[in-house]
Amino acid sequence: MKQLWCAMSLVAGSLFFSVSASADASSEALLQQMNLASQSLNYELAFISINKQGVESLRYRHARLDNKPLAQLLQMDGPRREVVQRGNEISYFEPGLEPFTLNGDYIVDSLPSLVYTDFRRLAPYYDFISVGRTRIADRLCEVIRVVARDGTRYSYIVWMDTQSKLPLRVDLLDRDGETLEQFRVISFTIQDKPGTMMQNLAQASLPPLLSVPGSEKVTFNWAPAWLPQGFSEVSSSRRSLPTIDMPVESRLYSDGLFSFSVNINRASSTSAEQMLRTGRRTVSSEVRDNAEITVVGELPPQTAKRIASSIKFKATQ
Repeated sequence: MKQLWCAMSLVAGSLFFSVSASADASSEALLQQMNLASQSLNYELAFISINKQGVESLRYRHARLDNKPLAQLLQMDGPRREVVQRGNEISYFEPGLEPFTLNGDYIVDSLPSLVYTDFRRLAPYYDFISVGRTRIADRLCEVIRVVARDGTRYSYIVWMDTQSKLPLRVDLLDRDGETLEQFRVISFTIQDKPGTMMQNLAQASLPPLLSVPGSEKVTFNWAPAWLPQGFSEVSSSRRSLPTIDMPVESRLYSDGLFSFSVNINRASSTSAEQMLRTGRRTVSSEVRDNAEITVVGELPPQTAKRIASSIKFKATQ
């Protein structure tokens, strides 16, 4: 009887694992379809962006013309703020500032970066959990959670239109389940081809590309001894900043969804340990070995502090 019970337990366990793995794969496929739909369809969204600073009403238009992305993000209330994408150039129009253009793959302002993520890269480190179906903006939606397996990051919940696969709501949650940010579509339309407005945008005169100062590439004598799973170094630099009368060494890390930087400069009389979180962004600083170590990025405070405390120096700073 004991052997039979063990055998049944093993079979049940393997069936549960198979179902879970299958559900995870299915959710990953849906998220990949959301990524593709967001970058390939011609559509317009009216949405609100909610965070700790308040609520914004915005409109986002997207189209593909001559196989190049065209997009416009417009703030609907208050002073007119506009972001325009044409190809790999992003132009910014802000009241009181000279318009400028930067290189980029997509508009990230007020839009959840999750939408543009390669979920195949995330699969080894995140679980994609189907929660069921519900309605958003009078549309039936698939609901999927995106959760880091090591518990060191924030998580997402996505509400995806079952027909178009466009995201209709995206919540960013902290480790306690509190909502930090919410993207919520009020209404949307999909067109077969780009409208007149988007075609005119393709011909519009945009501000010149802003020249970004180059950074000095160096080999550092420090590195973090611990990183959350899946994070790798994207770039490193040494810069002199106007507000700090000494060079700052920086390493930028990303897991394909979240990013943060580790910044180190020589400690001064004003250097002090601090912890500050504003929405998704955390600043964690400590002073050690005559160095001020600051972690800045999209991390929970506990994770940022652990990274800062793990910094190892190869020689005396």
